[in-house]
Amino acid sequence: MKSKVLLIYTGGTIGMMQDASSGQLKPFDFKHLTNQIPELNKFDIDLSAVSFEKPIDSSDMQPVIWMELVKTIEQNYNKVDGFVILHGSDTMSFTASALSFMLENVNKPVILTGSQLPIGTIRTDGKENLITAIEIAGAKEKGKSIISEVCIYFEYKLYRGNRTHKYNAEHFNAFQSANYPILAEAGVYIKYNYSALKKATLKKLKTHINLNPNIAILKLFPGITPDVVNAILGIENGKAVILETFGSGNASTQKWFVDAIKKAIDSGIIILNVTQCNAGAVVQGKYATSSELKKFGVISGNDMTTEAAVTKLMFLLAVSKSKKETEKLLQTDLRGEMSL
Repeated sequence: MKSKVLLIYTGGTIGMMQDASSGQLKPFDFKHLTNQIPELNKFDIDLSAVSFEKPIDSSDMQPVIWMELVKTIEQNYNKVDGFVILHGSDTMSFTASALSFMLENVNKPVILTGSQLPIGTIRTDGKENLITAIEIAGAKEKGKSIISEVCIYFEYKLYRGNRTHKYNAEHFNAFQSANYPILAEAGVYIKYNYSALKKATLKKLKTHINLNPNIAILKLFPGITPDVVNAILGIENGKAVILETFGSGNASTQKWFVDAIKKAIDSGIIILNVTQCNAGAVVQGKYATSSELKKFGVISGNDMTTEAAVTKLMFLLAVSKSKKETEKLLQTDLRGEMSL
């Protein structure tokens, strides 16, 4: 039987066409998708498509959109074999990370892709990204989907979604997964890295809709002032702060800074330590400059990306029954987002 793949268009560069009269870029009608990409007619895949009523630029991405995506996937989960989400590249890693937490026990491919150039331009990278993403979403072995997780496909590489980071705004190779190997690479053939793939589960899909966005990011830099630190740590209704530190989790040892961190934790704020580096992990206590953080109860984010840290916190703050449970689960690998 043919694999069935549902294409979900949220917006972004990939779905843009140049208007003949105004010259402006605007979303094209996805009901006529095969007119724009006739190669899709050659697939031995039953392809259907839905589009957001008002496609958005990914810079306007919000948790409410993630909730809409989860609902769409849940409604169609038993009707198709895989999903491809067309999405702007700027916040694609945030969406992929969020969906990985919101779709518990997902056993089908959910592939996000997009492009750096509109699909209507001659040199677009959108066609290859979309065609291969669809092929991966429909790929099976022994009747079962090869991929059973949320991924990003971009420029010949398939990544675990919650391990990615957009690092380049100009090159077609826009994403990195520095702390986890790629899941597949497309050349003449699509070569899957089976040892890196998430193993399928027999458990039923469980969706999570609620998120708590009452978090902040405090990125450290030499010369940061007490006013800035205290403003971020003292935000009204704030529940958690992601502390972007230097190297392997290091921060200032100045008394005012250490006191500010301790005061925030004592007041009930969760502080999660992630590194500013694209690769590597937080190892609190490795240097004296991080031992104080560990002593006061700052939680190590290990090798999580900032995107995964943001969405994991939003997820856990909504589903956990207590602060203690949230802190425990932050240090637990839930969806392959961190190495232990």
